Amino acid sequence: MSALFDRLAARLKLSPETTEAWRERLRPRAPDGLSARLLLLTVAFTLAVEGLIMAPNLAAFHERWLQDRLQAAELASVGVEALPYSAVEDDTAAELMRIGGVQAVALTEQGVRRLLLQAPNLPRAPELIDLRRENTWSRLIDPWRTLFGHPDRSLRVQAKPRYRSGDFIEIVTPAQPLKLELKAFLLNSLLVSLLISATAGALLYGGLTLLVLRPLRRVTRSMERFAVDPESAGETPSDRHDEIGRVERELARMQEEVRQSLRSRARLVALGEAVAKINHDLRNMLTSAQMASERLATSADPQVAKALPRLERALSRAANLSRNVLEYGKSEEPPAQKTRVPLNAALTLAAEDAGLAPDGVKLVKQLAPRFAVEADPDQLYRILVNLMRNARQAIEADPARAPEQRGKGVITVSAFAEDGFWVIRIADDGPGIPPRLAQRLFEPFVSSKASDGTGLGLTISRELAALHGGDLRLVDSDGAGAVFELRLPA
Repeated sequence: MSALFDRLAARLKLSPETTEAWRERLRPRAPDGLSARLLLLTVAFTLAVEGLIMAPNLAAFHERWLQDRLQAAELASVGVEALPYSAVEDDTAAELMRIGGVQAVALTEQGVRRLLLQAPNLPRAPELIDLRRENTWSRLIDPWRTLFGHPDRSLRVQAKPRYRSGDFIEIVTPAQPLKLELKAFLLNSLLVSLLISATAGALLYGGLTLLVLRPLRRVTRSMERFAVDPESAGETPSDRHDEIGRVERELARMQEEVRQSLRSRARLVALGEAVAKINHDLRNMLTSAQMASERLATSADPQVAKALPRLERALSRAANLSRNVLEYGKSEEPPAQKTRVPLNAALTLAAEDAGLAPDGVKLVKQLAPRFAVEADPDQLYRILVNLMRNARQAIEADPARAPEQRGKGVITVSAFAEDGFWVIRIADDGPGIPPRLAQRLFEPFVSSKASDGTGLGLTISRELAALHGGDLRLVDSDGAGAVFELRLPA
């Protein structure tokens, strides 16, 4: 085959690369698709079942053929005994044996064996088959011994008489006629079995293709399209309630989650690029603002002197953020530089910058006067400001409050030690967080409609808590407000 292909390629003047490409394409390969394997398994299993059915059928045909010869010999023996003195001429005996298909007939009655039809001299000793014994294994093996036995093989068959009295009747018959009929029966049975196998295999394969392979191909195509273009429309899941239907629905759900994650990542990348571009200009602006605040320090105005420390703190923190390029999703937060932080003072500073005031949303502290935690002061400040600002905005935007209570509310902060952690609990009396947002509250860009923020505050706050070895979580949220819990290692 290879030489013929080489001569054909030489006659067509194909290049070596083209010749090798066609050789690789024409090289026979084992089927590797699921449908091909399923078809081969279907054919193999169907043929195996037909083979198991064939053996008993062949044994039944073998026994039935011998029973027919026994009955014919038994009837012939009745005719022989009807003659005077049971005398049978040689020609008559030969004709009777030819009609019965046997070479000898003997009858055993009360232990006495009588030879009714004399057999000629046989080239081989006949093999005994006793049909009176129920031996299933021997009956399954006998047909194959006949099929592959010697051409001169003879059978000595014994069975109980059906039409006359006696212990058993015995015949000697050549095996060659049985062998020929067994071959014909086996051939016909194989043809019928192949037809049945092909029909059953085709029906089974068609049913499996319709119920399993076609949906799997649809799922595979959907996954391949999604790998090339995640934003492409996926396959609509079917309404099946079996495993295939569950796979389709789970695949659609996972693809949608990946799309959402990719969109969030794209927004993070865009945000990081934007912050990186304005970072340089922002640092220059903050430097100018710091220089202006230094000039204000010489002012004798008491209002300026009162507001100046707050302005200096805000400018200092903004300069640090700009200098470290702390855009979310692109650079990492610096490690926490832990020190002992008095919590009362930290809450007061964070409340001022979060916009809390005695005549609006006010802060109520429920903790010991000298309660302190081990934390990074700047990162703890950012966490507290994010939580208090979110709570204030939720209270001010609450439409269910009475007109005289609009813009007023209470944020209660308590702190205590528990199981090796310092627990800071921030509770407000706002409208709470809707259940649809509660489970995704700490994901990037997730915020309530009432908030005009970016949806990164809580995400950043949880990340800062994790840098301390702690955690930030929502422990309660209902119509009476929300409760957040910040846990820091003691």
